[in-house]
Amino acid sequence: MRIEAVNDFVIRFANVNGTGSASANNMFSKAVFRMGVPVSPKNIFPSNIQGLPTWFEVRVTEKGFLGSRGDVDFVVAINGQTMREDYESLVPGGYFMYDSTKALPRDFKRDDVIEIGLPLTELVIEHYTNPRQRQLFKNIIYVGALAYLFDMEFEVLTNMVKDQFAKKEKLIPPNIQALELGYNYAKTHYTETCGLRVHRRDNVGDFIMIDGNAAAALGAIYGGATFVGWYPITPSTSVVEAFEKYAKKYRIDPETGENKFAILQAEDELAAIGMAIGANWNGARAFTATSGPGVSLMSEFLGLAYFAEIPVVLMDIQRSGPSTGMPTRTQQSDIISAAYASHGDTKHVLLIPCDPAECFEMSAAAFDLADHLQTPVILMSDLDLGMNDHMSRPFKWDDERKYDRGKVLTAEDLENMTERWGRYRDVDGDGIGYRTYPGTHPTKGSYFTRGSSHDEYAAYTEDSGAYEDNMQRLVLKWETAKSLVPKPQIKFRDKDAKIAAIFYGTTTQASYEALDGLQEDGIKINTCRIKSFPFHPDIKDFIEQHETIFVIEQNRDAQMRTLLINEFNVGTERLRSILNIDGMPIRARRIKRKIERMLNGEQVNPFTTAHSSGQEVEA
Repeated sequence: MRIEAVNDFVIRFANVNGTGSASANNMFSKAVFRMGVPVSPKNIFPSNIQGLPTWFEVRVTEKGFLGSRGDVDFVVAINGQTMREDYESLVPGGYFMYDSTKALPRDFKRDDVIEIGLPLTELVIEHYTNPRQRQLFKNIIYVGALAYLFDMEFEVLTNMVKDQFAKKEKLIPPNIQALELGYNYAKTHYTETCGLRVHRRDNVGDFIMIDGNAAAALGAIYGGATFVGWYPITPSTSVVEAFEKYAKKYRIDPETGENKFAILQAEDELAAIGMAIGANWNGARAFTATSGPGVSLMSEFLGLAYFAEIPVVLMDIQRSGPSTGMPTRTQQSDIISAAYASHGDTKHVLLIPCDPAECFEMSAAAFDLADHLQTPVILMSDLDLGMNDHMSRPFKWDDERKYDRGKVLTAEDLENMTERWGRYRDVDGDGIGYRTYPGTHPTKGSYFTRGSSHDEYAAYTEDSGAYEDNMQRLVLKWETAKSLVPKPQIKFRDKDAKIAAIFYGTTTQASYEALDGLQEDGIKINTCRIKSFPFHPDIKDFIEQHETIFVIEQNRDAQMRTLLINEFNVGTERLRSILNIDGMPIRARRIKRKIERMLNGEQVNPFTTAHSSGQEVEA
């Protein structure tokens, strides 16, 4: 028995970190994409520089499912440390490619696995003398072998090599030679061994491949950002690196050649967001990027920006916690800490993208929201979305779009004012006061920005009534925010269905696939994708219309479920959790199985998990 499928399988590469394997694995993924077949790659790497196991999973599916499916059909096993684990991870009928320069251990015996030997070490020793080349080209050789086994168009790979090394032409021949070595060996030794195929389709349209961090950085450029206060932390570092790359292209004065942007690396996360807040207070559009540990350190300044009402954008690329946790694994673990960051009664606007296009759109929108609401706005991405390439619809931008700078008074406004201006006065009934930029007027419009209690004229006060009035006004501003943030995406698949699912961010794609599968099995489930906080009233209505709602998320403590219960005061028995905390992207098949078992009345642990090799563990 062997798996046979065209454009519908999962392949995992098991490598050693630091050997250049990611480039080769990406080449395979992008070759599939260039053949018009939707693909979803996931790089699973350790937090050290080199030496530890790393995996690279590629979901190939012409149906267009872009989330993680679960289960592994084909393994390319290059790492001896994890070979046994990788071998056992295969589904029955799967394929196991390994370096046959050395025979497999005798106890590697599964009747339901097809073994494909490829003497990689022998081939590189025979054809390359440089040790580093031997290491790098070993990866390219197995990509060439896969091209034959999967019946791929070999020219797609050779063209990719030519494109990649167009400026270093001397590297083109040895890379193509390595591809040919693998292709010819497989062609000579394996005829009709593999039942998996990659055949050309036209299913990607005008989609692009890009990672979420680069998309968010480009969104910041289009959103008008000119300043970044920054302290490096995985997995957010590439946001700032990408912003610098784009800024050097789009933020240069065409006449003088001078930079029209600034990036300052601070001594820590607290200083980084302090710089960004200061820049925004002075009229710039500024942001910082971090992950969970940084959010913890930034909480004090987030509280200052909330209470002093200073706009700032924070991009939180979430990772596994708590503490240092697993820095190179993904999670949705900062939902509560970001929503309520800082002591006292604080609430922050959260934007939750599910793909690179939304990273771009929400990043740009965050600056408008922050200025309009005069408050912090936090983009809630994560490592999976931020650091992995994803298929994405092209980014669109209206050149006629104007920035929303909110209620900012000009010198003329101040001159024409007939009543006393108060920085924190609510004259429009929306909870938002009017502000000024420093130096707007020589004598009018100045005020002292403080984090301590203040009255509507920004004067220090400990008067209980003034403090309470100010806090209640901030509640009114929070209500105003509900009409400005992105609305949830609600789908009523069956108006009579009493079962529903709520999900958000990077649980979206796998959730839709799982729920589509349940729909095919006759189980009607309506869906709600949350895009932002504060929650839109439609979400509460959605919950009240259903008897059972599965909340699908990637953290241990069901943080979104907790937030929904806290904000809407809904009963806990109605909301049931499907959780994933193993640091890997949540899998569609496991979501489906969990819901099926729960609906059958089984007492089921809500967690769905798998070892990093792909081997499933039923929690």
